[in-house]
Amino acid sequence: MKKQLIPFVIIGVGCAVLDFGITYPVDELTSLSREMAKAIGWVVGTIVAYVLNSRFAFHAEVSAKKAGGVFVLYATTFAVQILLYRYSALPLRALGLNKFFTDLISFIIAQGVATVTNFVLQRRVIFREETKIIESQEPVVKQKAPMGDGSPPVPPSAVTSTNS
Repeated sequence: MKKQLIPFVIIGVGCAVLDFGITYPVDELTSLSREMAKAIGWVVGTIVAYVLNSRFAFHAEVSAKKAGGVFVLYATTFAVQILLYRYSALPLRALGLNKFFTDLISFIIAQGVATVTNFVLQRRVIFREETKIIESQEPVVKQKAPMGDGSPPVPPSAVTSTNS
C-alpha cells in the first residue's frame, strides 16, 4: 500500500496547491462565484491528478474506461467538496477569520475528505488489478521461527551437571 499511498499523497498535495492556486485568484479577480472558482480549480487539479496518479501511484495506462470511472468518482466527491467548501465557510467567518483563511481552511476540509475517499475507491475499485500486481511485488516480511521448544533460554549457571 505504501507504494501507492506515498506517490498519491505527494501528487495530491501538489494538485491541491494547483487547485487552490487557481481557485483563490479566480474568486478574487473575477466576478465568478466562489463555487464556480472552485469548480475551475478543481477541473485543472483533477485532470493533472488523474494523469499523474495513473502513472506514478497506480502504474496504470491512461485509458478511456479508467478515465470514465475516475470521472464518475471525482464528480461525486466534487459535489461533496462543493458542499463542504460552501457550508464550512459560515462557521469559520463567525470565528472572525478573514476571507483568505476562511477559503483556505474550507478548501483543506473539502480537499481532505475528497482525497481520502478518492484514494480508497481508486485503489479498491478503479485500479484494483494494478493494486493486486503492486501488492504481489511487495516483499513479504517473514517472522523468525522460535528456536528450540519455545522455552526461554536458561543461563549456564542454572544448569546442573549430571557428571558429578
